[in-house]
Amino acid sequence: MGSSCGAQGPFPAPGAPREEVAYVTCTYRSTCIDQPDFLATVDLNPRSPHYGQVIHRLPMPNLKDELHCAGWGPACGCFESGAAAKRTKLVLPCLISSRIYVVDVGSQCRAPRICKTIEPVDVFWKCNKGYLAVTHPLPNGDVLIANMGDPAGNAKGGFVVLDGETFELKGNWENECEVPPSGCDFWYQPRHNVLVSSAGVVPKVAGRGLNPDDFKKGVFGRRLNVWNLSCRSLTQCFDLGEDSLPLNVRFLHNPDAAEGYVGCALSGVVFRFYKSCEANNWAVEEVIRIPPKDVSGWIMPKMPAFIADLIISPDDRFLFVSNWLHGDIRQYELSRNCKPRLVGQVFVGGSILRGGPVTVCRDEELKCQPEPLVVKCKRVYGGPSQMQLSLDGKRLYVTNSFYSTWDRQFYPSMVKEGSVMLQLDVDTDKGGLAVNKNFLVDFGKEPHGPCLAHEIRFAGGDSKSEILP
Repeated sequence: MGSSCGAQGPFPAPGAPREEVAYVTCTYRSTCIDQPDFLATVDLNPRSPHYGQVIHRLPMPNLKDELHCAGWGPACGCFESGAAAKRTKLVLPCLISSRIYVVDVGSQCRAPRICKTIEPVDVFWKCNKGYLAVTHPLPNGDVLIANMGDPAGNAKGGFVVLDGETFELKGNWENECEVPPSGCDFWYQPRHNVLVSSAGVVPKVAGRGLNPDDFKKGVFGRRLNVWNLSCRSLTQCFDLGEDSLPLNVRFLHNPDAAEGYVGCALSGVVFRFYKSCEANNWAVEEVIRIPPKDVSGWIMPKMPAFIADLIISPDDRFLFVSNWLHGDIRQYELSRNCKPRLVGQVFVGGSILRGGPVTVCRDEELKCQPEPLVVKCKRVYGGPSQMQLSLDGKRLYVTNSFYSTWDRQFYPSMVKEGSVMLQLDVDTDKGGLAVNKNFLVDFGKEPHGPCLAHEIRFAGGDSKSEILP
């Protein structure tokens, strides 16, 4: 029935370096602070006197970009030999302005600088795309960016391509007749000549907040798309359910494994996708369903499990899930029977904390509402959003801004106090998660005021970017 279901992949590589710095995208949009977004460089070396601190800020030249999911430009080298790939350029797509910044992190890794800017008008006119979301380098050396809409904010999927050497905008990746109705994330496996992409939201509607009246109106995507990587053609589509909102796509790291996972934000479901027995055909199956909670004091009587991010450990043994609304991070073991087993769970915030405005009336999983989290005397507001995992699989970093408009709607205290970056210690033997009480990056203490932190990237390699060719 398909592939390995969690068979050990090629990582962690012998001698793979420990992460020294993290690059974190930070936005001031929706905070009422009139400052540009910036790329924060965070010191992750425990021996450094600046450990857990922002050591550099690279401000963008424009306001209200909403820096989102940064990705690497082409990298030299791979983990085949156990040596880290060399990355010199970080590509920052902007979710709201549709601008693209290319940042040089190779010249001075602790003090990066902008080396190229692609303006929105170029994206609009050349590609008829906008609302840029996720970046990955392609096997041929170019850079691919998934988009969520057209210039007017209507839903529109597809991808724009940058030249891997000059970072010039080349145009659209897919054929015009095969543009999906919406888009968000993607990932690929070169040895299987496949790229898988997810759906998204209607940007101009989502920009007004999460509204219960929008359900069943086509605002929230439902498709998983399978592409022929070399031909750039759409070969299969899967309907994952109305208003499921599939976002994060993750293949196993093992380059021979024809298998991956997609998390659905609003249904709380994780699907496994895999190559079926039929040649070149793919299939999907539900493997995780996190139940909603019956609540009062919230915008709906049921609070869904909101899967904001997925990450797979470098050895393909564990799957981590961030549940932005409920507030927990879950660790599942990917066993050979293809049914992930929950082995770790920890609450790091969320909307159902004890003492808050929401009362849980019925809960299939918990006996009582979780306690608020305090780390280094800082009360943590918001819920877990973006994650990043060290190459040895032992340190899971997490931020708690998902999208500034929805941050303000659901976590106004986080917008006021600033978001944080936390570290969870991972038991890589039997499974298990614990908050590291000695690590906290407080983005509420920024020089220009509290900001919202989103994506995390490591220059030496991370669990969202590593794949063997």
